[in-house]
Amino acid sequence: MIKKAMIGGGAALLLGLLFFGRDAVSYVTTSTGYLKDSVKDSVPIEFQIERARRMIHDLVPEIRKNMYVIAKEEVEVERLQRQIADAAANLSQDKAEVMRLKTDLTSDRKTFVYAGRTYSTDQVKADLASRFDRYKTAEATLASLQDIHRARERSLDAARQKLEGMLASKRQLQVEVENLEARLQMVAAAQTTSNYNFDDSKLGRVKELIADLRTRLDVAERMVNAEGYFHDEIPLEKTPPENIVEQVTEYFEQAPAESAGLAGKAAVVVGKDEG
Repeated sequence: MIKKAMIGGGAALLLGLLFFGRDAVSYVTTSTGYLKDSVKDSVPIEFQIERARRMIHDLVPEIRKNMYVIAKEEVEVERLQRQIADAAANLSQDKAEVMRLKTDLTSDRKTFVYAGRTYSTDQVKADLASRFDRYKTAEATLASLQDIHRARERSLDAARQKLEGMLASKRQLQVEVENLEARLQMVAAAQTTSNYNFDDSKLGRVKELIADLRTRLDVAERMVNAEGYFHDEIPLEKTPPENIVEQVTEYFEQAPAESAGLAGKAAVVVGKDEG
C-alpha cells in the first residue's frame, strides 16, 4: 500500500514537472495557500467570534498561574526582608561587642572580667579576632542578601507589570470581541431588512381602485349638484309666493289697457302724417 502511494506521488510529481516545469512548486504552494484562505473564509463569522471568546477564556488558567507565582514570590521576598532585618540587627550587636573588646584592649589592664569570669589579654585578643572575622563574614552575607532582595524585587515588579499587561490585554480583547459581535448583529439586521420582499403589485392595484372610486364619487356628486339647477317640472322644494294669483291677474289686466293706449297714439301719429 505504501509502495503504491509512493509510486502515485512520484507520478503526480513527474506530471507536474512535465506540465509546469520549474513553476510546479510555485503552483503547488499557491494552490495550497488559496485552499487555506478559501476554507478560512468559508467558516462562519459567528463561529470565529465564539472561537476568539474561548481563546480569551483559555487565558484565565495562565493568568492564575502567574498570579500564584507572583504571590509565592511576594511571600519569599517578605521572608527575605525579615531575614535581612534580623541579620542587620545581629550585625549591629556584633559590631558593638567587637568595639567593646577593642576599647578594652587599648587600656593598660592585664586581665578583663566578663560575665563574672576573668580573661587574660591574649584570650581577649583571640576572642576579638574571632568575633571580627565573624562580623566581616556576616557583613558580607548581609550585603549579599540585600543584593538578592533588590534583584528579586525588580523581578517581582516586572512580573506584576507583565500580569497587569495580560489582564489589560484580556479586557481589551473582550471589548473587541463584544464590538465585533455587535457589528455582526448590525450586519445581520441589515441583511434581514434587505431580504424583505414586498409585493408592490397588490399595493398598486389597491391604490388604483381607490383612485377610481374617488373619481366615481366626484362624478356622482357633480351629477347631484347639476340636478339642483336643471328641472323639467315644478320644483317641489321651492315654495311659490302666496300672492302669485294676484300678481298674474294684475299683470294681465294692465296689459290690455296699455295696449289700447299705445294703439290710439299710433293712429294719431298716422293721421298727422297723411294731412
